[in-house]
Amino acid sequence: MARDYYDVLGVPRNASKDDVKKAFRKLAREYHPDVSKHTDAEAKFKEINEAYEVLSDEDKRSRYDRFGAAGVSGNGFGGAGGAGFSGFEEIFEDFFTNFTGTRASGRRRGPRPGNDRRVNVTISFEESVFGVEKQVEFDRHESCETCQGSGAEPGTSPTRCPDCKGTGEIRQVQQTFLGAMVRATTCPRCNGRGEINPTPCRACNGNGLLRKHAILNVQIPPGVREGLQIQIKAEGDAGENSAPNGNLYVIIDVKEHKFFKRKDNDIILDVNVNVAQAALGDKINIPTVEGDVELVIPAGTQTGKVFRLRGKGIPRLRTDGSNSGRGDQLVYVQVAVPTSLTPEQRDLFEQLAATMGKDVQPQQNGRGFFDRVMDFFAGEQQ
Repeated sequence: MARDYYDVLGVPRNASKDDVKKAFRKLAREYHPDVSKHTDAEAKFKEINEAYEVLSDEDKRSRYDRFGAAGVSGNGFGGAGGAGFSGFEEIFEDFFTNFTGTRASGRRRGPRPGNDRRVNVTISFEESVFGVEKQVEFDRHESCETCQGSGAEPGTSPTRCPDCKGTGEIRQVQQTFLGAMVRATTCPRCNGRGEINPTPCRACNGNGLLRKHAILNVQIPPGVREGLQIQIKAEGDAGENSAPNGNLYVIIDVKEHKFFKRKDNDIILDVNVNVAQAALGDKINIPTVEGDVELVIPAGTQTGKVFRLRGKGIPRLRTDGSNSGRGDQLVYVQVAVPTSLTPEQRDLFEQLAATMGKDVQPQQNGRGFFDRVMDFFAGEQQ
């Protein structure tokens, strides 16, 4: 019986999607067959990938929580690669066998499609904005060139499995309170193929597949964000006997920027101006992902003032990989109060203070700095 996917990743059943992702990354690094010293690294890595594929997908996770492994194990109920509806079909067939004495001919399992592969790629903040081509390296199973994926030594051919007589199933008759019932299970000798290789290929030990190192150039579109998965079809493991290949999923990691932060498709930048600039106004240079631009600071600018640079944000990435416009860059101003003054500066501030008085004026109800901060987190910045 397969281990519980939550136990595989070491997360509780109420774990968030981010917690699942973090756990997967940690375990994937530890058990990646290329770097791990664990003797069972390859099997463990496959188990980790299978668990992540289900728990990172909201629909699959929901079915798994409700039905367990049966909910994500095949056509109809999902796609983790197992039996799916076949288990239910066998139950119905068992009842029909009991009452009619007949049953449909055995179903030979077709060649299995290849497994999917995943690889992480790290890009800079600017590369996430403008897109980039990256070279990725990973291991995958490719069709054996010696036997062309058949698993048989060249010059030989597969023969019919003597245990299941080519049906791919072993049938067992069980006596129940309803009478004799026939139960069909996958033939363990041929794994449901209906054929065996009396003379296995020496290059691949009869598997038909060989583990190889692959290098691909991947085009990362503008506007990608942390954790996005880019699907590259048919670049995963090769399928058995010309069955379809699996896919490659490139998972994006974006480095943190020294100045910029991202909020949806907008770029956030905090800048400090001194008291004189805020009071008198000034023209300052502001960094953007496309270079510096000039920003006019009006006289009387207060802490928390937001300036919007239209079209200087991140491209809006559509589901088909294309873009639709760009977000903005939001510049948040902080008036920096000096913590130390020269004697000359102190004298000037004292002269200024003498002209401005010492009365404290409570702010009237309205939109203050705190309100603007709350608007930002609520996504209502102006």
